[in-house]
This record gives sequence, structure tokens and C-alpha cells, in this order.
Amino acid sequence: MKNKLRLTIRMRTVLEAYSFLSLWLIGFAMFMAIPLGRSFYYAFNKMNVTKDGLAPEWTGTLNFRRAFSTDVNFLPLLQNSFLELLIQVPLILIFAMFAALLLNRHLVGRTFFRGVFFLPVIIASGAVLAEILEQGAERMPLFTSTGLFMTLSNVIPPNILEPLLNLADQLTLVMWNSGVQILIFLAGLQTISSSLYEAADIDGATKWESFWKITFPMIAPMILVNTLFTIVNSFTAANNQMMAYIRTVVFNQNDYGYGAAIGWIYFVMIFLIIAFVFWLFRKNLSNTEGRR
Repeated sequence: MKNKLRLTIRMRTVLEAYSFLSLWLIGFAMFMAIPLGRSFYYAFNKMNVTKDGLAPEWTGTLNFRRAFSTDVNFLPLLQNSFLELLIQVPLILIFAMFAALLLNRHLVGRTFFRGVFFLPVIIASGAVLAEILEQGAERMPLFTSTGLFMTLSNVIPPNILEPLLNLADQLTLVMWNSGVQILIFLAGLQTISSSLYEAADIDGATKWESFWKITFPMIAPMILVNTLFTIVNSFTAANNQMMAYIRTVVFNQNDYGYGAAIGWIYFVMIFLIIAFVFWLFRKNLSNTEGRR
């Protein structure tokens, strides 16, 4: 009698993971691998437009050195992108978690409100979002009015008040960009067993203690997923100035080599930030898996 092939739990998990990834890997190999390889090659060349198409002229690392030495727009735009990231990611995560906690309760019409929060993800995206942003619909004039600033400056120091009003002015964008994160947090909250909260209530834990001891650690993987999603979404958003500059260099100035170079620099910066986020969450996720 032949021995049956028995897969360990880890091997089955790995096979399941690759089965889910297989479609993406096939799509990446067919549609993205070659364009990415060409853009990397273009980054080390000056692409001259001729009647026969693009003619590469090898320049080495000249395009990369140009980005950090002679281009007066690249570094300021890159810095602004990182500042927007530092502001928007915490705001979106906090708002999404707060909204998910509310929508996870047994409220009348909670399905309707879930749809309302997710609706901007479907409607306000791509060219539609770019047109909305161009018209200034994401701004809230109340928080940028001079009268409000002058009134509140009598109570709050101006150096503290101005950043607070700028944050409040971005609340519309925060709500628009929180739909996916709210759904992910909801999925995580619904996997937490109610028996854990019942045991905490019996032990005399408050709601605040239950959140930090049960809810927050249990949804740590969702926090990681939402952080990564928000970072990528922030760097590739329709109103991202760095992305707009890359499009201008490539399609308006027809400087394909330099556009590819700054695109790869931008990609490496994003990759380093994502790697740093993974490093920050590694210990927390390990502890969470150990408790499970």
C-alpha cells in the first residue's frame, strides 16, 4: 500500500497563499514586468524622439544625479509628498477605526451608513476625483476663513491654531479616503469573539481597558494592512504633486529617461517606507499570533 502524501498545515497554508497570488503573478508577468524593465533601462538613458521611435543614448546615472542636484522641483515635491503622508495616514487610520467601531454596533440603518462611507471609493476616484479636486470641492471654507482664525487666535496661540485649522480643512479628503479602511477594520472587529469581552466584563474591565487589551491587539494585522494601503494610496493619489510632476516630465516635456529615473527614485522611497512599517509592526504581530 502506497503512502499517501500528507501535507503539513504550513505547506497547505503556503499552497493556498500561492493559489490566491497566482492570478496576480500571471498578470504581473504578462502586463507589468516588461514595462517595468523598460522603464528601468530608460532611467539610464536619454531617450531621443526620432521618426523611427525612441532612440536610447546611454548616460549612466546622469538622470539620477540630475534629480538631486539640478532639478529645483523634484526634492521640494518629494518633501511635500512625505509631509502629506505624515499628516493624512494617521488621520485616516484614526477616523476609519473610530467609524468602524461605531458601525460594528447594532444600530438602526448601519448597512446604509456602511454604504455611505464606501460610496466615495466608487464615485470619487481617478479622473472624477481629479476634476472634483480641481474645483476645490475637498476644501472647507469655514476652517480657512480669516474671521475664524482671528477669533480663535485670542484663545489659541497662532503657531498651534494654524496647523489645527489645516488639519480640519482636510477632513473631507480624510472621509473620502477612508472607505476601504473602514471595511477592513469592520472585518477584523467581527472576527473577535464576544466571549473575550464577556470575560473582561466579569473581571471588571472598563470599555477603555477592553479596547486596549482586546480590540487593539486583535486587529493589529488589519492596522498593518490599512497602513500599507493608505501609504500607497497617498503616494499615488490623484492630487499627489509628485505623480503630477512625473506625468508632466514624461508626457509634456517628452523627457522619458528623466521621467523614468525620478519614477524609480519615488518607487524606492515608497518601498523603504513600507519596509520600515513592516519592521515596526513585526514585534506586535508576533505577539498577537502568539496569543492566538
